[in-house]
Amino acid sequence: MTIAQRLNELGVTLPPAAAPGGNYTPANRVGDLLFLAGQLPTLEGTLVTVGKVGADVTIEQAQEAAGIAALNALAAAAAALDGGLDAIEKVARTTVYVNAVPDFDQQSLVANGASDLLVSILGDAGRHARSAIGVGSLPRNAPVEVELTLHVR
Repeated sequence: MTIAQRLNELGVTLPPAAAPGGNYTPANRVGDLLFLAGQLPTLEGTLVTVGKVGADVTIEQAQEAAGIAALNALAAAAAALDGGLDAIEKVARTTVYVNAVPDFDQQSLVANGASDLLVSILGDAGRHARSAIGVGSLPRNAPVEVELTLHVR
């Protein structure tokens, strides 16, 4: 089954890749690794939610946002790879930054939103090493930012 067929089966539409918001590239291939710039949880250019997790944003909202950000990262990968998402061998690493109140300690629960989405779309190839990091702020007051490193064909 191709990744496009899996997306269709899940009822998930891959969004267009977001344009970079500065002087960087959304994807940088080095050999068989594809490094993706951090992605925010946007739909059609608008953040799905804003604010700090633990104050303005619930864990459940942040998990959903992390999944959307991971989907945006896959869109950036599809745009950068000949063969689109089917060129992905494995998600090597996922980093999820969580914009949270200082005493928030559930970053790993928030990061599950990204991890669960990657595994649901890519199967075993979506299983990855991961860091979930609490931060004091993120661009545009986003609750999460997700970056991926992919092993590709």
